[in-house]
Amino acid sequence: QVQLVESGGGLVQAGGSLRVSCAASGRTFSWRAMGWFRQAPGKEREFVAAIWWSGDNTYYANSVKGRFTISRDNAKNTVYLQMNSLKPEDTAVYYCAAGPTMHGPYDYWGQGTQVTVSS
Repeated sequence: QVQLVESGGGLVQAGGSLRVSCAASGRTFSWRAMGWFRQAPGKEREFVAAIWWSGDNTYYANSVKGRFTISRDNAKNTVYLQMNSLKPEDTAVYYCAAGPTMHGPYDYWGQGTQVTVSS
C-alpha cells in the first residue's frame, strides 16, 4: 500500500516558478515509478511528467518539456515537480501517482494540490 500527499501548490504570476512535492508512505515507494498529472477545470486529467524509481529515467509531456523538472528523493520518500516559466494554461490541480511502470497504469493517487498562474 502506498499513500501519497501533495503539497506546495499556490498562486504565482506568469513567468514565475513553483515547486510541488509529493510525500509517500509505504515500503514500496522506492520501487515504483512516480508520475505527475494535472486537471484543469472542465478538462480531462492529463499526464505531465514521470520518473523511474532509480531517478535516472524521466519523460515529460511536450507542453511542459524544458520548463518542468521531475525529481525524487527515495531517502525522503518524496517526489518533486519544479515548475519554471509558468503560464496561465498551467493552472490546474496537480496530482502525483505511483505505479509499477512509468507509462502506467498508476494504481495509487494523491488528493491533489491547486496551482494557479495569474496573467
